[in-house]
Amino acid sequence: MTEIVDFDSFLEIAQASDEPQRLLFIFLKVALPEDATEEERQRYEQGNGGGLMPVMYVDKAPGELTDFSGLVEESRAMGEDWQMVLAAALVGEGGPPSDSAVEDAFSGLIKTVHAGGDLSSMLAFDREGDPVIFN
Repeated sequence: MTEIVDFDSFLEIAQASDEPQRLLFIFLKVALPEDATEEERQRYEQGNGGGLMPVMYVDKAPGELTDFSGLVEESRAMGEDWQMVLAAALVGEGGPPSDSAVEDAFSGLIKTVHAGGDLSSMLAFDREGDPVIFN
């Protein structure tokens, strides 16, 4: 079995799967919360800390993407700046996931991001398609 080491290996595994699925992408930027303490502000100014803020999201069939650069190009057309993208696969039952199942999944994931919750069910990649590990 192929190991996910970067975005392209994630895409390769999704494309090789026989299961009907949609790939979910949530684009995030790192921002300083309005209620940040002085210590948090200093860490943020040094390039550490901050909170994740969703700026846009999109779902794709695995065959709609050829590589990470295609996803980046499409995101540029939307005009939003971002630092990382969360990715997950949503598998359907007996067919591709319904539009409402996709929206429900996005809603739950975005709520998790806003709450600073556990993102371990998602993969995270930087703008070059390399994995991001949360500490």
